[in-house]
Amino acid sequence: MTAYAVAHLTHPPANMPDEILLYMDRVQATLDPFGGRFLVHGGLIEILEGTWPGVLVLIEFPDIATASAWYESAAYSAIKALRTRNIPSHAILADGVAADYDAAHTAALLRQSGHGSAAVEERDATSVG
Repeated sequence: MTAYAVAHLTHPPANMPDEILLYMDRVQATLDPFGGRFLVHGGLIEILEGTWPGVLVLIEFPDIATASAWYESAAYSAIKALRTRNIPSHAILADGVAADYDAAHTAALLRQSGHGSAAVEERDATSVG
């Protein structure tokens, strides 16, 4: 299942230092052997809720094991500090969902396993009609 590396670069400098430019020169070569590709790399964002200082980076991988292998690889480890020394950030790996994923089905499974309350279910059932 597709997985993603997600980074929130919270305070990128207005003038990118040489180390960041060097990181950008080299990062794609670390992604290629793992099938990684950028989906979002900075660019315009529209803030819908809360605040969002900085920029978003989203990289797609074939699966979470491959994403983790990329992050732990010697090639990426060799350049990672070029970024982390210069831009504060938060980074995660996240598993994607299947193409036929249905949030309502997941909610039903959670209810069956004891999550939620009967009062909420009854209220929702009566407000549908």
